[in-house]
Amino acid sequence: MPNRLALETSPYLQQHGDNPVDWHAWGEEALKLARDEDKPILLSVGYSACHWCHVMAHESFEDAHTAALMNALFVNIKVDREERPDLDQIYQTAHHVLTQRSGGWPLTMFLTPDQKPFFGGTYFPKSSRFGLPGFEDLLRKIAVVYREKRSEIDRQNESVLEFLASTLPEPAASVALMSEPVLAAARQFKSGFDEIHGGIGRAPKFPHPCELAFCLRIARSTADVQLRDLVILTLRKMAQGGIYDQLGGGFCRYSVDAYWLIPHFEKMLYDNGPLLRLYADAWAITGDPLFQRVCEETAGWVMREMQSPQGGFYSSLDADSEHEEGKFYVWSREEFAALLNDDEYGIALPYYGLDRAPNFEGRAWNPYVAQTLEAISAQTGRNLRECSSLLQSARTKLLAAREKRTRPGRDEKILVSWNALMIEGLIHAARVFERDEWLASARRAVQFLASNMWRQGRLLATYKDNRAHLNAYLDDYAFLLAALLESLQAAYTDADLRFATTLANALLDHFEDRGGGFFFTSNDHEALILRPKPGADNATPSGNGIAALALWRLGNLYGDTRYLGAAENTVRIFYPAMVRQAEAHSTLCTALDEILEPTKMVVLRGPRDALHTWHKALARRYLPDTMTFAIESTQSDLTGVFDKPAGNTVNAYLCRGVTCMPPIGDVETLVANLEAAPVV
Repeated sequence: MPNRLALETSPYLQQHGDNPVDWHAWGEEALKLARDEDKPILLSVGYSACHWCHVMAHESFEDAHTAALMNALFVNIKVDREERPDLDQIYQTAHHVLTQRSGGWPLTMFLTPDQKPFFGGTYFPKSSRFGLPGFEDLLRKIAVVYREKRSEIDRQNESVLEFLASTLPEPAASVALMSEPVLAAARQFKSGFDEIHGGIGRAPKFPHPCELAFCLRIARSTADVQLRDLVILTLRKMAQGGIYDQLGGGFCRYSVDAYWLIPHFEKMLYDNGPLLRLYADAWAITGDPLFQRVCEETAGWVMREMQSPQGGFYSSLDADSEHEEGKFYVWSREEFAALLNDDEYGIALPYYGLDRAPNFEGRAWNPYVAQTLEAISAQTGRNLRECSSLLQSARTKLLAAREKRTRPGRDEKILVSWNALMIEGLIHAARVFERDEWLASARRAVQFLASNMWRQGRLLATYKDNRAHLNAYLDDYAFLLAALLESLQAAYTDADLRFATTLANALLDHFEDRGGGFFFTSNDHEALILRPKPGADNATPSGNGIAALALWRLGNLYGDTRYLGAAENTVRIFYPAMVRQAEAHSTLCTALDEILEPTKMVVLRGPRDALHTWHKALARRYLPDTMTFAIESTQSDLTGVFDKPAGNTVNAYLCRGVTCMPPIGDVETLVANLEAAPVV
């Protein structure tokens, strides 16, 4: 019989809906049951694309004997970390305190009925191996500890709660904001780059899009050619590697090796949105067609495979199909030979690396760019155009054949924060490359969120099966606000401006700490053992960093001191942490950089056709410290910085803070003013 999870919206929870475990979703019903029966809580946190979550589920949660033990000894709660990032943050931190080890998923925590953690780990095998205890033995021991050592647990809990409270930043004194954290972060990232294969750090290698974007911005403002080149090298190596889906587009979550060859094959929406933006910027700097191809293929994948019929974007693709990681993506030479003619085979085999030893588990190949077309052209004597045509023909056939395979699972819940990251990236790339279909796709997603996730002046966090629910988090408001500011630059509308302002006001009303910064949960959220206020970047950018940057920009558009003050106070309260560990706070460092060198704002006013020429000229330049708005002459009732005169020709108004230059009548002069800072 299905358990309670079958009725949830989360695909991850639904995956456990037929387990023999008596699962509960997190909520008062389960917490009350634990209190009433004085049972410890077994909290299991994961997500649908998580490989080891599936392994633990198959080994233990689907096993009747293990499930009976869990049901007898615990109140079992299953949490989707993507729907409940508040719980995940708290208990990942608690796991680190209790074990002195880094966390991950699945996260397995044991709690007292009042939600306090007393033991934890990540993946536990059914039987003892990998130096880990067997799960059933662990369950019995934990139950005994809970019954017999309650006083020790209470003392430990006091220490854990004290540590959790210490993670909140202290109200900052009136410290002067300076550029040192910005420069320190750039130095730290620079020293951590792999100068041969690209990437920050060693294996496993993650894309780190917000960190790379920060480095690119600071490289421009400081004229640091070496830092710029390290970012470009990283983007090129990633685009040529197996972390990038060479046939279908889009990036996997990380590479298990130092060379970007073999990924953990899950694809996450939250990576691909920021990477779209980053690769569009890299193309604007270099003009490299590889970067344009990545944008075109990734945008194509997102619209083809990740956009719902209603317009919102789905969350992720699983790493596994048919219970094997990567099975959907890897190939044999025999498959290539059966699908391609001799000419196509002669190009595709060396290009994708199938003329070398297998790179996946010693038996198959995950395609990557092993040789450039230029090198293959020289080796084969074919001209470059012919090689390119044959490769494209081969890719089309291979992709069509792959589409017939059993597909990885797709998590079809729609999250506001992740959608906002994709919306911003897709709109930015659409501006750079003038791709109206990308803009239209992103606008459909905005409309979906406005229609389905905005209720009575508040956002809801998640949507599936025609049901939106859960209080939205800081990231939902902040990321969507930033996406709307990007949308206004692509195509100014009063509706977007009103929505952005309404979001900003709700963010301040429900999340702002008057001492500075923003809590992760709203002021009417359920009571948990901690109300987090995170400042560091994780897999996604810091919500506090994005909130500070977006509010600073919106405040400059209106001259609104409430927005400006909230942004500055956010940076100020995290400033000591930024000084101590600058590289962990790249998004807040970006906000600090813009506060120290106020945002440039360009308002273009004029007739539609002439505006397009100016808009295009600016969109194709890398101007990370500049907002550009093209507003037709017919538009009236404008406020703030937008309220500028319009005539029969284009006039550009360049403002910084409260100061605006006289109108500029030719695009070359405008560009010269915008690029007055050092440009690399």
